[in-house]
Amino acid sequence: MSYRVGVDIGGSFTDFAVLNEDTREIKSLKVFSRPDQPGAEVLAGISALGERYGVEPKDIAYFTHGTTVGINTVIQRKGLRLALFTNEHFCDVLELARLKIPDMYNLLSKRPAPLIERDMVFGIPGRIDARGNELTPLDEEALAQALRRAVASGAQGIVISFLHSYTNPEHEIQAKAFLEKARPGFPVFRSSETWPIIREYERTITAVVGGYVQPRVAHYLEALQYALKDAGVSAEAHLTKTNGGIMTAEQGKRDCVQMILSGTASGVIGASYVAETSNIAHCMSLDIGGTSADVALIENGQPQYGVGEKIGDFNIHIPSVSVTSIGEGGGSIAWIDEYGVLKVGPDSAGSRPGPACYGMGGTRATITDAFVACGLVGHSQLGYNAVNVDRAKARDAVGELASQLGRSIEETAEAIIRIAISGMYADVSALVSRFGIDVTEYALLAFGGAGPMMACFLARELKMPETLVPPTPGVLSALGGLIADLKNDFIKTVYADLRPEISQNLAVEFKKLREEALHWLKTDQGYNGKPTFVFSAEMRYRGQSFEIDTELDPSLVEHCDADALAAAFHAAHRRMYGHADDSAAVQVITLRLVAIGKTDKPQFPRRELNVATPNPVGTVTCHLDGEIREIGLYRRASLEPGHHFDGPAVIAQDDCTTVVPPGFRVNVDEFSNLRIVLENTR
Repeated sequence: MSYRVGVDIGGSFTDFAVLNEDTREIKSLKVFSRPDQPGAEVLAGISALGERYGVEPKDIAYFTHGTTVGINTVIQRKGLRLALFTNEHFCDVLELARLKIPDMYNLLSKRPAPLIERDMVFGIPGRIDARGNELTPLDEEALAQALRRAVASGAQGIVISFLHSYTNPEHEIQAKAFLEKARPGFPVFRSSETWPIIREYERTITAVVGGYVQPRVAHYLEALQYALKDAGVSAEAHLTKTNGGIMTAEQGKRDCVQMILSGTASGVIGASYVAETSNIAHCMSLDIGGTSADVALIENGQPQYGVGEKIGDFNIHIPSVSVTSIGEGGGSIAWIDEYGVLKVGPDSAGSRPGPACYGMGGTRATITDAFVACGLVGHSQLGYNAVNVDRAKARDAVGELASQLGRSIEETAEAIIRIAISGMYADVSALVSRFGIDVTEYALLAFGGAGPMMACFLARELKMPETLVPPTPGVLSALGGLIADLKNDFIKTVYADLRPEISQNLAVEFKKLREEALHWLKTDQGYNGKPTFVFSAEMRYRGQSFEIDTELDPSLVEHCDADALAAAFHAAHRRMYGHADDSAAVQVITLRLVAIGKTDKPQFPRRELNVATPNPVGTVTCHLDGEIREIGLYRRASLEPGHHFDGPAVIAQDDCTTVVPPGFRVNVDEFSNLRIVLENTR
């Protein structure tokens, strides 16, 4: 008997998904997260898997997990104290950034302070031009002097980011070798090694974020590896990546920036697999945990990708699953501002002390407490018996706010829920406007510990026709880690006019990328299967400021016929903007290759529909939509494919609670998903 284990570490709970490789059965589990002792929750979960399901550590053949250590390091600003070595006269690169203010509608808004203070930025004489030619040799005496000054100022590491290192990294390589020889063991990071993109600020900030988190992430991963070994798990640990793939923990220790959004990406990968299996063409995933609510668009079972995802106050420019934060999580705290206005978030109670209803010492009302106070949540133990919900404590916490507002506990609790939903509504509206989609054509796929609790309320406001809740929504992010493929991105900046005479050079560069990708899959990751390669080129019309990443048919890559590449770009431009100029000159900026090693996928059991209306196991008294109601209580485990019933209702299960307001009809499909339909849109 062997098992594949996926883990997702969230703000309140750490989730486990376990696939039995023999029976193909999936089991799940939740334990409390331990932000005070990162990694302790993983060992606690492995122990609990043995007690609950008989999963022995020696039988774990595959282990992957997503972690928030990297992103939390940036958000909390607890990373390495870095110095930046850049070109002489270009020391303001982080201060200038892109000259944008965070809030375009607030003239007093300020850009965040850089991760590296201005007095820790050192200009080094030496210059390479945009074509990769050396104009001025690197000044090693200035380099040595800058090193002495940086160390004297308390630098714990150095980031090197020189102009045009995307086309010729020689000065960065020379500088790193010099610094490592002058001060062995001192952390040094090259921008061209982190992610060799063309734009100076984007390349620099990506390298800075990577260097900022590297020691803390590496320490965490090393501690996890030792802990797993001590627990008897012999399988090599893998990590979910920002781009929705996975990599080994060993690579993660060296290439931290690639897994900085690993936990968030895992959830979208899991949701994409559910959407594809359920034949949902247009889907919006809604992942609500203890601290945040995140959405992503999924088209035909495939998540959307982009660059420039936000990490705390900063954007990193590596390929990422596109996820947008739209609000607060179940642990977000409600409070009253100085004007007497009720607010929700962004502060979260986390797992310790957690919401008041957890009985772990929390005293401030959260969104979860509001649902409990309304009588909608708390009819089963939460988190696989990790929490016994204390409704009295929830009512006391909400009651403190109610007394200040002069309203009843139930009215205040429902106001907290409405405020949280209205904030999500506003942010989703902005998101769909940016992407130009009609949200009424999309299904809402809810997961995370608090996703099913809040999803139908959001769907009702947005008039989304259907909400889907998978069988184990509370651990879907952990399941995403089991579904994710080995995946890595490779790029080469060429920055040239697309003319016939460069075709051979482009073909050679694509061949080099392919060889590099094969080495990564087979040597670094130990993959022995048949790889999949996705080729593309970032191109633009001459004079444009930004490129379109144009996917290329593999048949075009071998010879890179300039006319065929230009035609592919014109077609991509026409699809995106509705027009193209087939006679205009085209530039190719960057060649890209995505290497994918397919992993074994779990097969969700498909069962015949037995159409029937189940009886609730009981009723609950709740405050819903401004009224006291008696509504049906259902146990998720007893619902069979083909069952259907009308809301309002509460559906309880081990990892979450699904709340169905009036006006919805619940159908259970052949995969045991809840398909909750908003009646007036059918």
